[in-house]
Amino acid sequence: MAKSNLSTREQIESIWKLGGLTVRELGKKVIQGVNDDNLLGRAAELAFAFILAVFPLMIFLLAVFGLFAAHRRDLVHNFFSYLSAALPPDAYQLFTKTIREIIQGSGGAKLTFSLLFTLWFASGGTSSMMSTLSGVYRVNDSRSFVKYRAEALGLTIAISILVLAALALVLIGGHFSSLLAAHGALVAGWRVIEWIAILFFLSVAFSLIYYFGPDIKEQHWYWITPGSLIGVLLWLAASFGFRVYLHFFNTYSRTYGSLAAVMILLMWLYVAGLAFLIGGEINAQIEHAAALRGHPEAKAAGEKQAA
Repeated sequence: MAKSNLSTREQIESIWKLGGLTVRELGKKVIQGVNDDNLLGRAAELAFAFILAVFPLMIFLLAVFGLFAAHRRDLVHNFFSYLSAALPPDAYQLFTKTIREIIQGSGGAKLTFSLLFTLWFASGGTSSMMSTLSGVYRVNDSRSFVKYRAEALGLTIAISILVLAALALVLIGGHFSSLLAAHGALVAGWRVIEWIAILFFLSVAFSLIYYFGPDIKEQHWYWITPGSLIGVLLWLAASFGFRVYLHFFNTYSRTYGSLAAVMILLMWLYVAGLAFLIGGEINAQIEHAAALRGHPEAKAAGEKQAA
């Protein structure tokens, strides 16, 4: 990727001006990138990594909730409430059943003792996202194993904190809404603010991984990027569409029998991984176009090669 000569202000403007690309040009480049970078195959790799990492991550989050003893039950309730809204029903039932079995089988003391190991395994999904993003940006990852795993571990903790902050906001909002119960308009307005804030937290979580994931020498931090915003919206829309499909055309039970819930969970994780990678592809194309704008020699060379 060409090194950019743009100032910080120009870089911020450039990423939201799509690096000088039109929406149509960006769409074409992203579609081509999905094919060239084999994002469909990489999403399948992520789904496999997610299925290995998601349960340790959930155990870690539940252990963190235990630090807030006074509100632990409310936090767990809100957490599973939002999971039930995002996951397809069969996948949600499998998910909650597995989590309960793990907790009951391990016990609180054992979970606390093995918290670091749980977090280590949970960071495996994050490290997989980092490696796939390096592929999307088409850069060779030169980080040492220690640095690579340390960044994956740090990102996992940061994402957990963002999830906790979002749930705390919902918890505070629930108490606030009860105080405003007599004012329906105010409650509705607060609910809108809650969802905007949750969308912000999710977008920042995506931005963190997009920033630290690929091994790019010259990086620029943005709280929210077009890729992170579109990635989150695409994930939410795809999750909703998948739920609607399963409601009307669920053939997984006839095809996979007792494994249907597992396959549905894997499919949902595949959709989530693909949405994440498309967001990364959007950012990569924008940053590449912006770098070429700030480096005329690279742009000229690219045009000459294309010719």
